[in-house]
Amino acid sequence: MGDVPPGLAGHPDRIRWNQRYASRPEPDFAARPLAERVLALAPAGPVLELACGPSGSALLAAASGRLVTAVDVSDAALEALGAEARRRDLDGRITLVQADLTTWRADREGYALVLCTGYWDQAAFRAGADAVVPGGLIAWQAFTTQVRVQRPSFPLSWCMREGEPAGLLPGGFEVLSCDDEGTRRQFTARRALTATVRAGS
Repeated sequence: MGDVPPGLAGHPDRIRWNQRYASRPEPDFAARPLAERVLALAPAGPVLELACGPSGSALLAAASGRLVTAVDVSDAALEALGAEARRRDLDGRITLVQADLTTWRADREGYALVLCTGYWDQAAFRAGADAVVPGGLIAWQAFTTQVRVQRPSFPLSWCMREGEPAGLLPGGFEVLSCDDEGTRRQFTARRALTATVRAGS
């Protein structure tokens, strides 16, 4: 991965996730079921995965011929993903970006699919939606506030609330699915191919 970007060396999320990955077994690089489903639905074009971790989903997208940008605050996660991509001869298709997702922004309307599983931040979701090309998809999975029933100390800001993330979408998106399973919500939406013309315009 090289040098840690300025401002991230002491970032609490970077430290926390690096410690977690160091204490876990080697990742199996299995793609998330949500990723498998939406990759089949998304139009041709590049994929952006936010909070990717050592992602099997990014590898699956790259193996299907797509260019992938994988973003995470943890250099440990990105190094593991990069090593596996090289082992599979996919490193030329995956761009690794170490960044704080609460402030990092992708190119506007630059991706056929924006994917995130296991992370929630309202600003990151809004920025992810802005990065979807016309006709493209956004797919997101995260905890809901229901997790706090079992884990009261779980931060509320890490949870999707009632009406989220649909209520945070900009105009021009159609919600395709929004399903809760236990303490997690899976959500997909498609951006319209053309902007809606207002009546009288």
